[in-house]
This record gives sequence, C-alpha cells and structure tokens, in this order.
Amino acid sequence: MQGPKSGERRNKRPGQDAGPVGVGVEGRSRTGTLRSLARRLRKDCTEAEQQLWRLLRGRQLGGLKFRRQHPMPPYVLDFYCPEARLCVELDGGQHCLPHNRWSDARRDAFLARSGIRVLRFTNDEVLRAPEAVADAIYERIFNRRR
Repeated sequence: MQGPKSGERRNKRPGQDAGPVGVGVEGRSRTGTLRSLARRLRKDCTEAEQQLWRLLRGRQLGGLKFRRQHPMPPYVLDFYCPEARLCVELDGGQHCLPHNRWSDARRDAFLARSGIRVLRFTNDEVLRAPEAVADAIYERIFNRRR
C-alpha cells in the first residue's frame, strides 16, 4: 500500500471531503484549517485592521488583552477580547450587499448565543477616526468614557 501523496492527510478515509472551513466532518472540528486561515488573515490585514490593532495591542485599552483574527469555530473574529467577551468586527464595502448582511446577522446571532457581544465598525470609520472607534470600544466594555 502506498503512502499519501504530498499535501494529503494520512487519516483521510475514502469519500471523506474537507467540508467548509471550521465545520467538522463527522462531528470533528476543522480548527487546524481555521488556524491556518487566521494566520493568513493576520498576515494580509487591511489598513483599517492595522490602525485599530495599533490601538488595541499590548493591553493599551483599559488593560485588556485583545486577540487579532481569533479562531472561534466556525468563524474567525477580527478582534476578540476574552475578558470582556467582546468581538470587534471591521466591515469593508462588501458587507453592504444583502447576502453579506444576512451572513453577518447569522454570525452575530451565533456569537450572541455563545455569550459574545459584537461591535461593528466600517473600515472607513476606523481610517477616519481610529481614536473615536477605540473610545466606542472602551465605552462598550466599561460603560463609560476613557
């Protein structure tokens, strides 16, 4: 019997396909694939994500730790603060399309069921006024201004 071809999984059974990112086949999680996607998203981030990350990283906002492109199967969250159970999503122009709005609402509902609050900003908001966005995040977490 021959071994797997380059790039093939050893434990893959005949007829088993990878399925969508983050969704397990036969109930198993695809977190490895999701982690790879998160790494790629961190590497290829937008200018808005870079600007906001500069303000959130290193516990600069209220002493809280934020994670960037955090895997939360079946999704990858743009920014996540575990202590506050808060997800911050940055939306580009494609999020205005009806199908994407529906997908965002579905994702937000999933996160809400998991006890995670979601705060959304457009890329334009972050690029125009990053400090105002950071203030809004702070307010949402601590219910007061910085």
